[in-house]
Amino acid sequence: MARLGVNIDHVATLRQARGGFDPDPIAAAVLVELAGADGIVVHLREDRRHIRDRDLHLLREIVRTKLDLEMAPVEEMIKIALDVKPHMVTYVPERREEVTTEGGLDVSGTRQSLHDSVSLFHDAGIAVSLFIEPDIEQVKASHRVGADYIEIHTGRFVNAKLIKEQDTELDAIQQAAKLAYKLGMGVNAGHGLDYRNIKRLLPITEIVEYNIGHSIISRAVLVGLPQAVREMKDVLNKG
Repeated sequence: MARLGVNIDHVATLRQARGGFDPDPIAAAVLVELAGADGIVVHLREDRRHIRDRDLHLLREIVRTKLDLEMAPVEEMIKIALDVKPHMVTYVPERREEVTTEGGLDVSGTRQSLHDSVSLFHDAGIAVSLFIEPDIEQVKASHRVGADYIEIHTGRFVNAKLIKEQDTELDAIQQAAKLAYKLGMGVNAGHGLDYRNIKRLLPITEIVEYNIGHSIISRAVLVGLPQAVREMKDVLNKG
């Protein structure tokens, strides 16, 4: 049975819309864990558009499952992560003009710098995941730099309009997951997944965790956050 990591960035996005204090992502994290989630995911962006440094430090104090910090592989974020010491860091590409993360890391093109920073995190007892496209060469490169996990970017699968296109993307995800598992890395997946489209991924047993944010927070507006989390857990359990 796959684990569920809940990304609470959009709780902070709603807070920032008015510039006040509510809703508080810290309170959201407590509710998410009590509802049965297996981890909390946050992305501390360089422009601090939603999650802020204060949030990250408080989350490290209160999260009882696993805190997964998504971040760009840049010096500022590396220093913050080494100070806060989340359970895991997930390297993601980051562009200021994007609404959300739009693709995977080019691990092949930045192997040496990634290898060096992965080693820093390992020395500090922090696991490292790399957010990549379902591409065989990127999986191999992730293994070479010492990543503990990969997180497969599911955006192309989610955005595919035709069944044939979905099948092609699903096959790519499956092949990437199988290779990563064979190489000894854990496999997570995320981006754009919801209560319906995730069902096609569940037979891929190599995927051990799904990290989901927008669809759960959107559902929570209508039914409440604990119920939204429980409903996604039910989908994973039935799968």
